[in-house]
Amino acid sequence: MSLQEFDSIINRMQLAFEYAENLGQYTDAAKILFQMNEQLPDDLQISFEELDSHDAAKSFTKQHFVEMKSTIVLYRQRLMGN
Repeated sequence: MSLQEFDSIINRMQLAFEYAENLGQYTDAAKILFQMNEQLPDDLQISFEELDSHDAAKSFTKQHFVEMKSTIVLYRQRLMGN
């Protein structure tokens, strides 16, 4: 995947994530995080715990979004090096 393709996909997913989170739809936001994670190569994917309940979704998204952003930056740097 090229850097441009990755950026395009991730930018759309980040917008969808922020939209869902702003609407308080934390379960949907968590699903988007899982989908973003799937876009990363295996060696960079974050090991997420299973989402047990709707109530846990808010803390899950808050906890993992920052980690996801950092991992995305690492992968972008890798793609720029190719």
